[in-house]
Amino acid sequence: MADFGNMAAIMIVCVLVLFIGAFGRKIEWIINFLLRAVMGAIGIYFLNGFLTARNISAVVGINPITVLTSGILGFPGLIVLYGINFFKML
Repeated sequence: MADFGNMAAIMIVCVLVLFIGAFGRKIEWIINFLLRAVMGAIGIYFLNGFLTARNISAVVGINPITVLTSGILGFPGLIVLYGINFFKML
């Protein structure tokens, strides 16, 4: 099982390198997207902890859709995700 995880990580890195090579001039856009996606996932994690500590059951899961949303939209994407979740609670 551990070998599959290592192999998958190597494949992901290889695909990322090929992706960056294909979009040579758009490297800034790709790095910006990746940073927003990672920071969005970290933001979701900490906001979920904050809301759970206050007994508010409006947590957003960290999955490819939410990471993609925060990667494309940035901080407003996080607000949209939590806004949709609060709206569903009504």
